[in-house]
Amino acid sequence: MWIRYLSQFLLRTTFTPGWILSFTQRWLWPQKWGSPAFAALCGLCLFVDLACMAPAAAQGRLRAQYEATLAGVSIGKANLNIEILDDRYSATVSGSTVGLVKYFGSYTFSWSAWGRVENGSLVPTYSKTTTTVAGKTEEVRIMFARGNVKEFGVVPEPPVDPARIPVTDAHRHGVLDYLTSLTLHASGTGDLVTPEACHSSVAVFDGRLRYNRNYVFKRMEAIGAGRHYRGPVVVCAQSIVRLAGYTPKEIKEAQRDNEIAFAPVAGTRILVPLWMKSTTPFGPISIAATSFITEPQPRNPKTQ
Repeated sequence: MWIRYLSQFLLRTTFTPGWILSFTQRWLWPQKWGSPAFAALCGLCLFVDLACMAPAAAQGRLRAQYEATLAGVSIGKANLNIEILDDRYSATVSGSTVGLVKYFGSYTFSWSAWGRVENGSLVPTYSKTTTTVAGKTEEVRIMFARGNVKEFGVVPEPPVDPARIPVTDAHRHGVLDYLTSLTLHASGTGDLVTPEACHSSVAVFDGRLRYNRNYVFKRMEAIGAGRHYRGPVVVCAQSIVRLAGYTPKEIKEAQRDNEIAFAPVAGTRILVPLWMKSTTPFGPISIAATSFITEPQPRNPKTQ
């Protein structure tokens, strides 16, 4: 019984990416709603938010590893690589279930994103994700042009669900891809890690769902010695405003906020999540970097 309640809770946290929720509903819900495999998969969904990130302007590099734990038990790991140049960027991430949960529910994913840096802002051009759940694989591709979705597709194509609010063409204008929406851009030339960085709201389209990701400042913290990253972080409260692709019931449901600590990518004015935390009736959820190696890159003479 507790497996069922845990699954329901995790599906409603703001950590869970919409495309994973939709995919798991398609293959595992409701037939396996109460299964240990479904619970393990939902728990792993929590750390994908932290792993899937994209950069913005300047030149820098980040190599990071993340681990997700539920009530102190490791449930998943992911590797992140980000490359930032003056006029373009690329990001790749891959991960899977680990430990005992792997035997209850095998889950792997890979994500890639590319884009341009224009006038100091990140402009996504392409996003691709491949997800394998319980032996079923799905691929989502999105192409952007000037902040609008130019083309997108899901393979295999999912069936139409009349219970869900349709995502219209208007919903796909002025949006970011899922990865980009997880970063903060510190404008100006002053300090990078400040409370003002949390004053952000972004529109997101992930291939299935349309929602806004809102941040509010909570506090400042300092990461001390003994960590791969040492320095200040800004902790923001994150909430999701669901707009389309959901059922009316899902939109009305109360959503649990979570905390995210953002740290800078060296050589850029971009902040990315260092850790994410929330609580559940079954214990705390933590998604944290176990390795966070970032360094500036030599500037390309052609861009100077």
